[in-house]
Formats: sequence, C-alpha cells, structure tokens
Amino acid sequence: MAVRKLILLTIVVINLIIFSFGVIFTPRWFWLLTIPFPLMILAFYNSYQSRHAILRNYPILGYFRFFFESIRPEMRQYFWESDTDGRPFNRRQRSIVYQRSKNERETVAFGMQSDPQAIGNEWVAHSIFPCHIENHDLRTTVGNAFCKQPYSLSVFNVSAMSYGALSKTAITALNKGAALQHFTHNTGEGGISPYHINGGDLIWQIGTGYFGCRDEMGMFDAELFTEKATRPYVKMIELKLSQGAKPGHGGILPAAKNTPEVAAIRHVVPGTDVMSPPAHSAFSTPEGMINFIQQLRELSGYKPVGFKLCIGDKQEFIDICNAMLTTQIFPDFIAVDGAEGGTGAAPLEFTDHLGMPLYEALSFVTTTLIKFGLKKHIKLIVSGRIVTGFDLLKVMALGADACYSARGMMFALGCIQALKCNEDVCPVGVATQRPHLYKALDVEDKYIRVAQFHRNTLRATVEIMEACGFKTMADVSADKFFRKVDSVTTLSFQEIYFKDTGKLVDSRSAFEPQEI
Repeated sequence: MAVRKLILLTIVVINLIIFSFGVIFTPRWFWLLTIPFPLMILAFYNSYQSRHAILRNYPILGYFRFFFESIRPEMRQYFWESDTDGRPFNRRQRSIVYQRSKNERETVAFGMQSDPQAIGNEWVAHSIFPCHIENHDLRTTVGNAFCKQPYSLSVFNVSAMSYGALSKTAITALNKGAALQHFTHNTGEGGISPYHINGGDLIWQIGTGYFGCRDEMGMFDAELFTEKATRPYVKMIELKLSQGAKPGHGGILPAAKNTPEVAAIRHVVPGTDVMSPPAHSAFSTPEGMINFIQQLRELSGYKPVGFKLCIGDKQEFIDICNAMLTTQIFPDFIAVDGAEGGTGAAPLEFTDHLGMPLYEALSFVTTTLIKFGLKKHIKLIVSGRIVTGFDLLKVMALGADACYSARGMMFALGCIQALKCNEDVCPVGVATQRPHLYKALDVEDKYIRVAQFHRNTLRATVEIMEACGFKTMADVSADKFFRKVDSVTTLSFQEIYFKDTGKLVDSRSAFEPQEI
C-alpha cells in the first residue's frame, strides 16, 4: 500500500510541476500534459481495481510485464532458441521445409549440430554398395479384395486439415499443389468445401460430427454421403475415430472461425463454437464400426474406405481386429495418428497427456495386424511430425505404407509457427478466417511451393534409400534404423519395437487388389 501511495504521489507531483511550468512560462508547455495526465488517471484506476494484483501494486510499470509476456514466444524463437531447441518443430526442421518449398539450397556446412552421443539420437545404416532408383514417385496401391476402385496413393500426402481451421486461400493452395504433383489432400472432418475442388485428389474424412453428410439432428445422412462420396475427385473415404492431439475429445472449431460460409458447408449454426462429439452416433461397438465401414464402401461405389485413430487402450484395437475376423470385412487402410500430432485447438491436458506416441502406436498396430493375418489386406497411413525423408523412412521401417503431413505442408504455405492457430489471428493467413489476413496468402505462389516441398522431400527420401541400398519400399527394414537408448547402448528399431515378434514380415509389395 505504501508503494502504491508513493507512486501516485510521484505522478501527481510531476503533473503539478508541468502545469506550473505551463502557467509561468508559456502555454506551449501545456501539450506535455497529454502524456502524464492520462497516466495519472490510469494509475488511479489501477490502484483501486481488484482484477490484476500486479497492476494494483504497480499501476504503470505492471503493463511492461504484460507486454514482455505477450512477445515472449517471438523473442525466444528469434533470439534465444538454438537451431535444434524449438518445439514442436525446431528451426532446422522448419528451415528444410522452407528451402525445399522454395527450391533453394538445402545443404548445410561444417558438420552435424545435434549431439550423436545424446540419448534419443537416431541414424540409419548406409550401404557400401549404394543402389540407383529410377522412379522418384513413390506410391502404394490402396484397395483390398472388397474394393472395386483401388487408388494409387503417394507415400507423402496432405494430412487432415479442415476448411474453417484453415483459410480458403490455404486450402486452395494445398489442393492445387496436390494436383500439380499428383498427391492426395485429406479434407479434414469439416467436409468438402469449394476450395478443396481445384484439381487435387481428395480423401474425404468423416468425423463424429458427420459434417457435409449430416441431417438436421446431426446424425449420419446416407443420401448426402452418397451424393458427395461418388464424385470423381473423392478417391478414398476415411472414418475418423480420434486424432493424436485430442483423442477422445472430438474436433473444435472456435466461434470466431465459424463464418456463415463455413457453417453452410458443415450444416451447423454460424458464429458458434462447433464441438464434434467424442464418439460416433452411427455405431458403438467394434462390429458396428466394421459394418458401418462396409456401408460407406457400398454407398461410395466401392472406393477404398478406412479409419483413423490414435491408439489408447490396446485391447480396443485388438477387439476391432477380432471384429474384422468375425465379420470377414476388412477396411482398405488404417490411418494411425501419434499423440505428437498437431491441431489448431485442443485442451492442454489432451495435447500433452493422452494418446500413444506414433512409433509405439505404429509398431503395435503393425504387429497386431500381422498376428491376426490382416496386414495383407490393410495399408497403413501414419501422421505425426513427419517433414523430412528420414522421418518418412523411419515410419516405413515400422510398417507404414504412406504418410500424412499437416504442419510440414503448413510450413510450405509460409507458416512461421506463431502458435496462434486457435485465436484466428494467424499472421501469415494460413489458420484464420479474417479476410485481411488470409488475402495476404498468394495462392499462385504458395501452391507451387507445396508441390515443390512434396517433390523435393520424395527426392531426398529416394536419395537416402539409394545410400542404404533399399531398392524398393519393401526393403526398408527396422533392423537398419538405430536409436541411442541410454549413455552406452544403441539398439535397432527391430530390437526396440519388434523384440518379441521376430523380423517384421512386410506385405507392402505382396498384395494386389482384386475385383469382387
């Protein structure tokens, strides 16, 4: 209290001195009152308000604390972080995406910056007899014996990001980039918007809210689904059970991003928070889910249909596998999302503490499918911090057939990792619905960068494969990848993830879809 009174007294004295100078010497001094007089009023107000203790004790200086707190992320990113410290992506990872998307020099000088002796350091064994791979367009065919329209899927694709979470210019650029380089664009659970229709192939994701195929009560509408699923640019259907950043929670679209246009696409009320239900209303058991997948397959004209999940309770996935055997209905693919996956908005506890990390989840799913004899029917797509060729090959070694990238593609669009996705104030126009922000994103420039990022990442992937002697994707094996697990021990991925199952039996090149 004494400090507050002293500050107030000082401000009053300063104002009286300035006023006295103005009266004694010249009226021109009175303009100085425009500075201290408002501060005096502000100081009096803060001294008696009860919301902020720091402003009550330091009615003027307290604002400096709020200012520096507001710019802390930017100060840390630009001045104090090393090239390998940042989260969720460090500067080295972001830079390689920027360079590849712009076709700029991507080499580094003077050796590695990471510590090869650090716990967690990973590397892959090269061969003294490198091979040559002619085709850099790495693809896998999705579609089992139940599928009449199998699809040739690139191993590197745009992950699920809805229109609403992302701006119309960002969605347009992603889709045009996918069309240019012939990879696939996942719509996210927000449905198919006009900005998804720019020549790129689509994976239509159906979430718990059934956006784009729901009735007035929010239930699944088979007629609406059929009308959209049979469109020629929809190549695959993905049923979303959960995602890594907020498993068991459902999607979140803040009211600020829920414009009338977004609401019309999703069939919801504009200007409201859109919270997808945690669970599906169309089914509640593993058998019900598998039968629903078959229904989607039939309604879509027998296109590839699969489901996406973040692994939590292992027994639940085992129950799903049992349901596949019981019904003899096999999805064409499973998308596995790691807990480290990104999102525009999620509760802190869900982001940090729910869900299984990608490598553990993927190795578990791969092992389980092989034990049940199901891997030959089902392709695996994975997502979770995949931005480089080495990231891509690591998950292939654990059983993945293809990958999604969300934040990598956002970096290619110009994302600077401002961490403002949930506030509708994205400074580069990627994750916002504010026209003055998203109009700054030049679609004609950014879609080229998206395509170049994809092409250069696959080129880098092939270069690593050649250096390691992997002639095909089926040759990428877990016993060639290594991680330092403590100060003296290095183990292969085979020893870490498949210790009790023996060498991974790979079926990526062994199964060809057939007509039913």
